[in-house]
Amino acid sequence: MPMNSESLSKDPSAIQQRRQANILLLRMQWLVILLLIAALLWLYISQQRFQHSVNERLQSNEQVVSRLNEMDDRLFAMSQQTLPEPRVKASSQAQNQLDLLRIQIKAADRLLADNNDSAAIELLRGLHWQLAQSSNEIAPALTVVIKQSLLKDIERLQAQSSQPSPWQIQNLAIQNIQEFLHSHERLGSYEGADIQRRELVDAATEGDQKRAVANPPTQTSARNDTTLTRRQLTIHEVIMTLNLASQASNMREQDQLINYLTQARKQLKTLLPKSSVSNGKNSAQVGAIGIVPVDKKLIGAENNLETMNSPSDIPEVIAWLDQLIANAPKPTPLLTTQILDKPQP
Repeated sequence: MPMNSESLSKDPSAIQQRRQANILLLRMQWLVILLLIAALLWLYISQQRFQHSVNERLQSNEQVVSRLNEMDDRLFAMSQQTLPEPRVKASSQAQNQLDLLRIQIKAADRLLADNNDSAAIELLRGLHWQLAQSSNEIAPALTVVIKQSLLKDIERLQAQSSQPSPWQIQNLAIQNIQEFLHSHERLGSYEGADIQRRELVDAATEGDQKRAVANPPTQTSARNDTTLTRRQLTIHEVIMTLNLASQASNMREQDQLINYLTQARKQLKTLLPKSSVSNGKNSAQVGAIGIVPVDKKLIGAENNLETMNSPSDIPEVIAWLDQLIANAPKPTPLLTTQILDKPQP
């Protein structure tokens, strides 16, 4: 019995200790939870404070930047109020001089188109002198380029004026062709009369000269007269077309010159025998100007139009026209015109 009472007395104390231990652990858990909550609150508050300070700094920086921009704008506005007027005047004056120079260069081009090289050279010299004056307000770099181009144009025009112009050589060749066609047209009428006389003689040799004289071969003669008339009309049309080509050459119109020469060539090809055209004996095989068929006189290929003799037959005339079309002169614009037409920076 005494043993049981001691054990009972000890049991409540053990249970009480367990309860106290559980309470202590529970309190420690709540303490840890409260500490964690406090730490989280502290972190959140510190983060908000840091963000707020950063925002304040950013706002202050933005204010500083905006103030600096306002100051720059004010300084720029003040500079624009004081400086632009003389700059605008200088730039407008230089632009006016450039526009006037372009007009004067176009006048020089017009003089060249009118075949007045000496007047064009004098005008270019005057423009070069004008650019060298102190009143010139065009940019110095552009002034140097324009002056150099003017000197090159003057040298080229002086060299051209000392020798025949390609347009003049073209006109000389056209005149030679026209002279040959005029003589060829006159020979055609004599050939028609010779054909009629030969028909009468042929008819007489067949045995009845009286009947041949009384009744000549009128149908054959009429056909030859018709053929002769058509040939003369074609040659006359070619001569008139070449007159138009000569006028286009005097006006230095390359496109019109080529068109008229091509038209004259087509008209002359109708005078060639069909057999010669079908066999390939046309102007393409005759060759360049100065090279005639094998049974004709062979002129040196190095000779130019200026030293060529007049053509001797229709195929050679077509060959001349082919060469004139291939070597039609082109109007050469002034170097200064090309420079002024470029957009300026």
